Amino acid sequence: MIKWFKNIFKKSPDWISEEDRLAVITKSSKQVSRGVFFATVIIITSFLPVFMLTGQEGKLFHPLAYTKTFIMIVDALLVITLAPVLISFFMKGKFKPDNANPVNRVLEKVYEPVIRTVLKWRKTTIAINVIALLITIPLLKNLGTEFIPPLDEQSILFMPVTLPDVSNAEAKRILQVQDKIIKSVPEVDKVLGKAGRANTATDNSPISMIETIITLKPKSEWRKGITKKDIVNELDAKLQIPGVVNGWTQPIINRINMLATGIRTDVGIKVFGQNLDTIAAVSEKVKAALEGTPGVSDLFVEPITGGKYLSIDVKRAELARYGLNVDDVNQVVESALGGATIGNTIEGRQRFSISVRLAQEYRNSVERIQRIPIQSATFGEVPLSAVADVKFEDGPPMISSDNAILRGAVMFNVRDRDLGSTVKDAMEKLNKEKGVLPEGYFLEWSGQYENLIRGKQTLMWIAPVVLVIIFFSLYFAFHSVREAFLSLITVPFALIGGAYMIYFWGVNLSVGVAVGFIALFGIAVETGIVMVIYLNDAMQQLIKLKGNSSETITKEDLREYVVHGAAKRLRPKLMTVCVSLFGLVPILWASGVGVDVMQPIILPMIGGVLTSSTHILLVTPLIFLMSKEYELRKYGKLEVHDVQH
Repeated sequence: MIKWFKNIFKKSPDWISEEDRLAVITKSSKQVSRGVFFATVIIITSFLPVFMLTGQEGKLFHPLAYTKTFIMIVDALLVITLAPVLISFFMKGKFKPDNANPVNRVLEKVYEPVIRTVLKWRKTTIAINVIALLITIPLLKNLGTEFIPPLDEQSILFMPVTLPDVSNAEAKRILQVQDKIIKSVPEVDKVLGKAGRANTATDNSPISMIETIITLKPKSEWRKGITKKDIVNELDAKLQIPGVVNGWTQPIINRINMLATGIRTDVGIKVFGQNLDTIAAVSEKVKAALEGTPGVSDLFVEPITGGKYLSIDVKRAELARYGLNVDDVNQVVESALGGATIGNTIEGRQRFSISVRLAQEYRNSVERIQRIPIQSATFGEVPLSAVADVKFEDGPPMISSDNAILRGAVMFNVRDRDLGSTVKDAMEKLNKEKGVLPEGYFLEWSGQYENLIRGKQTLMWIAPVVLVIIFFSLYFAFHSVREAFLSLITVPFALIGGAYMIYFWGVNLSVGVAVGFIALFGIAVETGIVMVIYLNDAMQQLIKLKGNSSETITKEDLREYVVHGAAKRLRPKLMTVCVSLFGLVPILWASGVGVDVMQPIILPMIGGVLTSSTHILLVTPLIFLMSKEYELRKYGKLEVHDVQH
């Protein structure tokens, strides 16, 4: 009995010595860390296009790029420094093999027959992949384009434009009527309207520009089945007032557009020239050409002419008759209409002028202004009309210029259609019109479309450069052009799932979607590197067992060891994929402000990770096997590249 108890509590000898354990850890770390390090470098490199973005899109996506880059730099250092040390601390004792894990065993049983079938039906597998890749071309071409996915700001900005000669009283009346109608909609919580410029030098709005901010109630209080688009359409139908052109946008994006491009709608066509009247005529022709274009809404011409100016022309002959001079008339006009300073008021360190002028009812019409009295030394009081012609003259309500060139603008919003195809159709219709532009005048497309073109051009020229950098990084990782190409070929197949995902989700191509694809390519290459590392390891085991010669290695041997390299190390590859998926999928079910911007970024990543992982698990071993069979047939031996050191 005593002997039995001693056997129970007796410490069993270590199954492996400490030196051998550290040697295994060192070898394993060398095998994986080099590839993971270069994969991290590739992910960092893939984000170079995001750093090259400028303007609004740069400010939006630079924080994402910087955050991910700094994390990946630290990750690359930890992979080759801290990770092996932690492994040596915690990985002690006797470990079970991979196939002892029930999940891993089930996955291998499912995967191994599939990979054997793929290696048998080579042409069919490659054909299916190529066809799936070719189908993405028409899918991507049929997708709409936009600058950045629109952010739902949970509020609406109503910006109607009235006639430029509208009076203060009429603008006030229109504003009150509109706000009352807007408040009648059940989903509207608060309404705040403004006519003209605010009390700031940065807001140069004329009195004809009305802005109404509409805050909405929580969606739980909305009528069943109604959306924000339905609310805007309902408000637009109720606010059809003669002489007023409606415009619907959101407060934040409106301010960004106006500050960045000077256009307060989604798209603006700037008309440049030397004469305001000609610019106004050209703008009306452009508007007429664009009417009826699908997607174009809230179409209007920025008022260039039609402003009213009060002109007071002094009659010098009459002045001499009444014994007056020009200064007498100017002083009366200034005091009666503009206001004359009669003193100052002091409030602390601030000084304010005190001005006096005629009351509103004595200067609100030409007839009343004509009756303003002027004191004459010889004739007493004489009306202003006796010594001056008082009348209204037409002129520009506001003069706009870009780069010291006069400009007008035709503006419109895009609704129920994507930005890119709407502008494309509008351009085609405008190009078909004859005689729109006289000599010396030209057009420029601006607004969100200007940002779209800028972002697209940046991505188009930097993307090939990034692919070249990624290829050379892979070459330094494997010291082989063939192995680098084998890992890089996963990029277009990652495009398959991303394209399908955004197509069936109904998302337009945008800078956000492009950033999602950029992040996807790095993940796809990383998983491909892990697969190639294990396949090369399997080839080294084959050479160690049978030698490196076509006389000792058969095609069946190659196939078996490729299956072994692909299937026996299935868990780390699936973990690489699952970590990406588990981190991204929850965003699909998220709700609230910002989700409509985040989803277009992660949709191509989710779809692409699925298809690229399928390609890596099934097609990459097939292409690797075919390349090794080619080497064995041509050179009589295998070119196995040492990716461990």
